[in-house]
Amino acid sequence: MPPLPEVLGYVGLVWGCFVVAVQTIGITQIFRNFSSKPQAPVSSKLPRDQVPHVTILRPVKGLEPGLYDCLASSFNQAYPADKLTIFFCVSDLDDAALPTLRKLLKDYPKADARIFIESEDPLLHGPNGNVNNVGPNPKIRNLSRAYREAKGDIIWAVDCNIWVNPGTMGRLVDRLCGYSQPGAQKVKPVKFVHQLPIVVDTVSSMAQQDSEGRALLSGSSVTGSSDSTAALDVPSSLLARWRTHGGGRLEEQFMATTHAKFYCAINAVGVAPCALGKSNMFRKSHIDRVTDASRNPTLAGTSAARLPRGLDHFSYYLCEDHAIGDLLWRSPIDGFDNHGLARGDLAVQPVAGMSIAAYWSRRVRWLRARKWTVLAATLVEHGVESLVCNLYISYGLTTVPWVHETTGIPQTWRAMGIAWAIGVTTWMAMDRIVFKVLYNGDTIEISGDEKDGSKGQSEYPTPRFARGFRHGGDEKRPFGEWLMGWLGRELLALPIWTWAVLLGGSVTWRGKRFRVRSDMTVVAIDPDTDTDGSQYNDDETSDSDNGHEGVGHMHEDVQRTAQAARRKSSGASIAATAPGRKSGKRTA
Repeated sequence: MPPLPEVLGYVGLVWGCFVVAVQTIGITQIFRNFSSKPQAPVSSKLPRDQVPHVTILRPVKGLEPGLYDCLASSFNQAYPADKLTIFFCVSDLDDAALPTLRKLLKDYPKADARIFIESEDPLLHGPNGNVNNVGPNPKIRNLSRAYREAKGDIIWAVDCNIWVNPGTMGRLVDRLCGYSQPGAQKVKPVKFVHQLPIVVDTVSSMAQQDSEGRALLSGSSVTGSSDSTAALDVPSSLLARWRTHGGGRLEEQFMATTHAKFYCAINAVGVAPCALGKSNMFRKSHIDRVTDASRNPTLAGTSAARLPRGLDHFSYYLCEDHAIGDLLWRSPIDGFDNHGLARGDLAVQPVAGMSIAAYWSRRVRWLRARKWTVLAATLVEHGVESLVCNLYISYGLTTVPWVHETTGIPQTWRAMGIAWAIGVTTWMAMDRIVFKVLYNGDTIEISGDEKDGSKGQSEYPTPRFARGFRHGGDEKRPFGEWLMGWLGRELLALPIWTWAVLLGGSVTWRGKRFRVRSDMTVVAIDPDTDTDGSQYNDDETSDSDNGHEGVGHMHEDVQRTAQAARRKSSGASIAATAPGRKSGKRTA
C-alpha cells in the first residue's frame, strides 16, 4: 500500500483537476452567454391573446441603495402592459420603504400594481386567520397573500434590491414556455427559470455625488450597516474606505468570481439544482401541484407532506429559493425540463456601506443556511477556493512519484511553494478576466441619458450602477483596487467557512434569529424567551434539534413569537418584530 503522503497527493491532484474542470466549464459559459446583448424576446411580440400573463412579486424590507431604480425596472419591462401585474409586499405600515412604493404607483398610474401589507393579511391576522397558517420564513410570509391573489399562472419573484434589463421578463418567459427565435431549433419548456446575480458596490460613486447621493448613504439606506441612526461618512482615502465599507467590494468579488463560475458550470451540466432566489420565474400551477402530497409522490411519507400547499409550503425553510427549485427538480411533470438559467440577463444588485463585519455575517448566514440544504457541497466548499485548492494541487505535484518521474518537478517544499504561487497567480488572472466580462455592461440594454433626462426604449433611463464599465457606469475597478478586493475575499474565505460550518448553526435574517434543523426546516427563535441573550450567540448550534418532527415544533415557535409580538404591539405582524424595523434597516 502506498504511504499516506502519496495517497494524499493523489487525492489533492484529483480534487484539483476536478475543480479546474468545473471552473473551465463555468468560465466558458460566462464568455458564451454574457459577452454581448441578448436577443430580443419572442413572447412579447406574440399575438396579444397568446402572450402569457405574468405577475411580478417583489418582497420589500426597508430602504436599499437604488431601491427606486430597482423596483422601477419592473414597470419598464418591454412587455405588453395589460399582461403584466406588479405586487409589492411589505411586512407592515411602518416599513421605511412604503413611501417609495407609493411614489412608484403614483409615477406609473397606468400600471396594474398594488401594495400588500403582511400585517393586514386576513389569513394571518383576520377574524378567521391565525399566525400559524404560514411558517416562520419572513420572506414567504411577506409574499403569501400576493401569491394567492396573483393573476395568471406565471410568477416572477424578484428581490427588491435587484435591477433587471427591460427585455428580461420576455426572455424569461421564452425560456419557461419554450418559445424560440424564428428558424431556430425548438426548445423544451422548463419548470423554473433564474438569473445569474452580480453585486455592484456603489460607495465610491455615491460619495462623489451631491447631497442627495450622500443622503442615500446615511442611516437606514445602507445595506449591511448595523447602525440605523448615524449618518455614514465616506472617507476619501482608499484605505479608510476599505476599513469601513470594504464588505461591498468583497461581496462584489465573491459573486463575480467563485460564485459566478460554479453557478454557471452547475447549471450547464444540469446534474443538480443550483438557483439563488434573487430572480426566479415559475408557474403557480406547478407550485400548487408539487406541494400537494396527493398529487406528488415525491412528498409521500415525508414530513413535508404535512406542510401547507402552494408557496406557503416553503415558509418552513430558510433557503426557500433552494427548496422551491429542488422540489420542482425532483417532481417530474410531463413535457417539461427541470431548470433554465437565463442567458445574457444579469440580476444586478447595488450595495453601499457594507462593512467587512457585515460581509462576514452575510457569508456566515449563507453557509449555515446551506449546511443542511446541500451538506456535501458545503463541507467541501473551502476546497474550491484559490488558496486551498492550489495548496492541494501543488502538494500533489510535488508528492506523487509519477509526476516527478514524468515532469522532473522536485519533491521539495520550495518547489511546492513555487507551484502554489504560479497556480494562485493564474487563478487570479482568470478571475480578473471573468470579472471584466460581467462588469463591462455588454449585456445591458441601455436606455435614456441620465444627464439630459431623454427617454430611451423604456420610460426610465438605465441607472449608472447598472451600465457597466464600458457604457457610462460610475463604478470603475482599476487593477490595484480590484486586487485588494480579490485578495481580501480569498484570505477570508477559509476563516468564514470554518466559523460558519464547523462552529455554529444559528442565523440572523431580516432582523430575526433562526435555528436551522438537519431536515432543512427552521425554528424562529423568540427573543422574549431568553432573558440572558444566550440565544443570540453565533456559536449556537442546532444539532440537538435533529429529526423530522419539526413541523409541530415550528408551529409552537411561531405561536410564541406571535404572542410576544402582540404583547409589544397589538395587531403587529410576526415578521414585524425585528429590531430596527422602524428605521427601515435590513439586518445582514
